[in-house]
Amino acid sequence: MGQTLRPTKFKEVDLNDKFFDSLKAQYSEFSNWFKKKAQEPVYVIDEENGSGIRGFLYIKVETGKITDVQPPLPAKKRLKVGTLKVNAKGTKLGERIIKRIFDHAILEDVAEVYVTVFDTHTSLIKLFERYGFEKKGIKTTPNGEELVLLRSFETTVGNIVKDYPFMQTEGKAKWLLAIKPAYHTALLPDSILKTEDPNSEEDIPHTNTIHKVYIAGLILTRMKKGDLVVFYRTTDISGKAFYRSVATSVCVVEETYSRKDFKDGNEFVAFAKDHSVFSEQELLERYEDGKPLYVAKMTYNAAFAKRPTRGALMNVVGVSEFPRWDLRPLTDDQFATILQLGEVDESLVVN
Repeated sequence: MGQTLRPTKFKEVDLNDKFFDSLKAQYSEFSNWFKKKAQEPVYVIDEENGSGIRGFLYIKVETGKITDVQPPLPAKKRLKVGTLKVNAKGTKLGERIIKRIFDHAILEDVAEVYVTVFDTHTSLIKLFERYGFEKKGIKTTPNGEELVLLRSFETTVGNIVKDYPFMQTEGKAKWLLAIKPAYHTALLPDSILKTEDPNSEEDIPHTNTIHKVYIAGLILTRMKKGDLVVFYRTTDISGKAFYRSVATSVCVVEETYSRKDFKDGNEFVAFAKDHSVFSEQELLERYEDGKPLYVAKMTYNAAFAKRPTRGALMNVVGVSEFPRWDLRPLTDDQFATILQLGEVDESLVVN
């Protein structure tokens, strides 16, 4: 559970947990504010051993002018990150939290996301800036000055990571990329099939990273930075592909490499370990086995609400049966039709 953002309410969270000591020290009104929020929803990340809290996220939608910052912000529908603290310990928790914030921003159809943060929190500021937040002003309070960091959901800047989860499609190549069921759930948990493990479904969206590393013997270097990839989960029952093989999600290629691009196994492991389904030992063995080795790093932009089957991909989208569906180019029309069948939020696609 130590990496899961668990939805709960303020009243269910122990304000006396030592995790909150630094927030109480920095914000004199924190305890009173916390108690007033008793009925409101919040996300908590538990310590691995269940001994307390290691992360806390409170977000809310606002619509009015923001007058307590300089310069003031005009009235817009915004998602405010009200409180965020995480003891990251070198994990990908920061990424998971950003993804959860952005999931809500898309769901609520906001124009902007903003957060105020003291300039002493340098690693948190770097995390926000990596995903497109910009310094837009100062908030002066009795506790000191905070930076106002804002991310627009109305404009893009032409950078894969800063624009995440939005996808630039014009002039980009599109691909269908196969993945085996055994790896699919671990790499793309938002896209879990309802038949795989219905009991875990509630937790699944909260256990995600933004970046994914896919490793194969296929020549993945055919794909270039900015290309769009539809993941195709192959069948788990032989002979049932027509109905059980499905398109599940869409990603954007950040970079692709072959074995020769890494000076040794350790460099390959360092590149892949945080975002692949394999252990460090498995990665090292894969690097050293002598078989063709290619790797693609991608952003995980959208899981399909509905998953088109192989049958639909052939009959509706027009993907031919041959050549094999391992790494197949898609036309612009085929890609657009797949996203339509998958009921991907149209706002994510930028032409």
